[in-house]
Amino acid sequence: MGKQYRYFDRNFKKQAVLLSYQRSNIAELERELNITPALLYKWRQDYEKFAADCFHGKGKPKVNRKKTIISAQSKADTDTKKRFFDTAFKENAVHMSFQRSNISQLEKELNITAGCLHSWRRIFEKFGAGCFCGKGRTRIDPEQQKIYVLERKCYEAELRLEILKKSLPYLKKDFPAIFEFIKENEQKYTIYKMCRALEISESSYRLWKKQPLSDTKKRIVLLKEKITSLFIGSSNRYGCVKIAKELTNSGTKISYTQVGLYMKQMGLHPKAKRKFKITTDSKHNFYTSPNVLNQQFKVSGPSKVWVSDITYIQTNKRFLYLTIVMDLYDRKIIGWSLSSTMTAQRTSIAAWEMAVGNRSVEKGLIFHSDRGVQYACRSFITRLDSYNCIIRSMSRKENFLDNAHAESFFNTLKRELIYRNKLLSKKEIKTAVIDYIKNWYNKIRIHSSLNYKTIEEFNTGK
Repeated sequence: MGKQYRYFDRNFKKQAVLLSYQRSNIAELERELNITPALLYKWRQDYEKFAADCFHGKGKPKVNRKKTIISAQSKADTDTKKRFFDTAFKENAVHMSFQRSNISQLEKELNITAGCLHSWRRIFEKFGAGCFCGKGRTRIDPEQQKIYVLERKCYEAELRLEILKKSLPYLKKDFPAIFEFIKENEQKYTIYKMCRALEISESSYRLWKKQPLSDTKKRIVLLKEKITSLFIGSSNRYGCVKIAKELTNSGTKISYTQVGLYMKQMGLHPKAKRKFKITTDSKHNFYTSPNVLNQQFKVSGPSKVWVSDITYIQTNKRFLYLTIVMDLYDRKIIGWSLSSTMTAQRTSIAAWEMAVGNRSVEKGLIFHSDRGVQYACRSFITRLDSYNCIIRSMSRKENFLDNAHAESFFNTLKRELIYRNKLLSKKEIKTAVIDYIKNWYNKIRIHSSLNYKTIEEFNTGK
């Protein structure tokens, strides 16, 4: 250590500074390291000002690392005709300008044109962080940014709803039908948006698009479309047997088991039956007629046998009582009444008056009903006896099979209409039941007892 001048490498200086922060007696550390007293203080000042990279060696200027990076970038762009600065460079330059008093000097150090930093500062003060969004993008303040994000989410939600509404007829079908919908709307919506809204893999769709369907698959897709159309056309009431009959009648031969398989694949399920419950009140002292009909349900012509019955229909507040009169020849409901009370005037008599208004009474007509008080009371019996040509018939006690067709109609009505919906109001129930009887059951629905024909087709002999 007897030389006049000593040289210390950067690692020695760095270690000496770090040791000085750990020791309380710096003078003792200087004696241990054999350095002059003022030298360690100078190293500490340089370290605190320029951090770990301050010991560059003799003849090299000590500069801040952050400033060095910005200067290096600015120098790299000096030779180009037009300079572009990234977001990080602009934000760092702005932050440095807030810490310096002489902005012109900083612009020279960063090698940027005069006034440029002032412009960046104004933009930063107006729009805040993230204001340097790049060329061609609109600058907006943070509040407007939140509004923009919310508006974008609303737009995407509306677009998704629009896609779902248009694709609703296809969603109940198989995947090829959904893929066809996407293909048809490629010019209107992006494939990505449609696949995301319909929860379909985009790769699966593109694979399907490259590989066209075989003739067998096309035939199956066509069959499923026909099955879905018939099922929806029947208001989700038809099962596999009636749909198979409808397809056979229209020229497409197919078994009901195959229809049932396709319906299961597409998730089409008609309403299941419920357990039968006896509701007839036969505890009265009125005269009850014998069972003349005796389950002889085959009739040769209209107005030979009429059957009638009453059932309960629950609304959202109370019960309604539906009375019907059916002609066994063609299973047509020729008379009905919906009432809030169980009086004969509002039930059996009201339905009878409608029936005789829709179809003439023939001599020897058998009128069959259950043993309920509405059919056994004097007012209703007097109404029947006034025709002098009607044979009265009543079911045996607690034997619902004697009036099986009327009971079957009520079961069909409740399964296809009532049980499918939540409890409706009295007005809504009346509208729905009347529409079901007049426009569906008597006109459109096919009946297994009529060889799977509608009532109109049966009467016209088609």
